[in-house]
Amino acid sequence: MAGARPRTLPAAVVPVAVGTACAVGEVPGGLIWWRAAAAMVVALALQVATNYANDYSDGVRGTDADDKRVGPVRLVGQGLASPSAVKKAAFAAFGVAGLVGAALAVAVGPELFAVGAAAIAAGWFYTGGPRPYGYAGLGEAFVFVFFGVVATAGSAYVQTGELSGLALGASVPVGLLATALLVVNNLRDIPGDTEVGKRTLAVRLGDRRTRFLYTALLVLPFVCVPLVAGIGERPAAALALGAVLLGRQPVVDVLTGARGPALIPVLGATGRVQLAFGALFALGLALSA
Repeated sequence: MAGARPRTLPAAVVPVAVGTACAVGEVPGGLIWWRAAAAMVVALALQVATNYANDYSDGVRGTDADDKRVGPVRLVGQGLASPSAVKKAAFAAFGVAGLVGAALAVAVGPELFAVGAAAIAAGWFYTGGPRPYGYAGLGEAFVFVFFGVVATAGSAYVQTGELSGLALGASVPVGLLATALLVVNNLRDIPGDTEVGKRTLAVRLGDRRTRFLYTALLVLPFVCVPLVAGIGERPAAALALGAVLLGRQPVVDVLTGARGPALIPVLGATGRVQLAFGALFALGLALSA
């Protein structure tokens, strides 16, 4: 359970909830609930699989050695599980995502097979393979795309069969908050990542600029809300602004120099901001339909 990193799971739940809410009122006869549930299973399975895959790949590379890292447990790096066991767990979770995603593809359209394959590849090659893109500072871009745009717009798409401007617009704040989770995680790991040659975006930007980036990623979603609410003519989506109350403390902690283990609670707080934002945003979008 610890290796699955439950604090990161809002990144999977929120886009599905928001995307499904965007489809409310757009589906003749109402939402197709089994598709919404299947989309949630796919998102959660991909998140857990990616967490296990990262644990495995970083562990076998030696970048998760116990004396170099802080933060959540690393199953392989700390010797809590064998590399083969963690790899099998990753493949099992990817398999769940693939099977449930295949059912959606059969029901909705074959284009979802390509989207699913791309999502699985993105999860594995973040730290896996000969040239992991996470080591090149591209992790944030992929998180924004897959846990923002693809997951949100895709959850609406499996309901309506169309890409809507509302769902694409709603995917932007969702993606920004998902990216904030990775940024604060990598901010915490700058010393260890620098030592082992892992060139994350945080390492490339440096400590100070990464703190400003995190702040922007937490502020901009709230700036986006009125725009999405207005363009989509769903004014109740402004309920999401209420989540700003939870965003103050993590921003203060980051801007006042919290580092190392002190950033672990910030990761949890960021997840809570994302979860509250997503719940209120989805509720408002649905109520305004």
